Amino acid sequence: MVDHPRARKLGERIQQIVAQMLDTRVKDPRLGFVTVTDVRVTGDLQHASVFYTVLGDDEARAGTAAALESAKGLIRSEVGKQTGIRLTPTIEFIADALPQTASDLEEALRRAAERDAEVAALASSAQYAGDADPYRRPTEDELADEGTEER
Repeated sequence: MVDHPRARKLGERIQQIVAQMLDTRVKDPRLGFVTVTDVRVTGDLQHASVFYTVLGDDEARAGTAAALESAKGLIRSEVGKQTGIRLTPTIEFIADALPQTASDLEEALRRAAERDAEVAALASSAQYAGDADPYRRPTEDELADEGTEER
C-alpha cells in the first residue's frame, strides 16, 4: 500500500478536530471516557476511519458508539470547516480492539510467568535419579591416570 503524505496529514488533523469536538462541543450524556487513538484516511481523501477506545464496561461502549453515530454529522461539518478541503471525507467510527488485545496478552504473560515460577520452585528441590550428567565423558586427567595404572 502506498503511503500518501497528504492523507496522513489530513488524518492527524481530523484526529485533533474530533478529539476537541468530543471534549468541548458534543454534550451527549451517553458519551463516556473516549480516546481517539487513530484516524486513517483513504488515498483519495473521501473516507476517514476514526478509531476510538472507551474506558468502561460493554454498556458504556455501546452507549458511546450510539452517541458517536448521532454526532457524526456535526463532527463531519466541523471537520469540513476547519480543514478547508473541497470534499469533506465521510467519517466512520470504529471501536479500537487494541487495548483489549493488549490486556489479554498481558494476562497470558502473567499466567506463563506464574507457571514458570512454579516449575522453578519444583526444580530447585528436585534431585537427579542418577549422575548429574548421564553423558559424562572422562577428562584428560582421568585418561592420564588410567594410562599410568596399566603400566
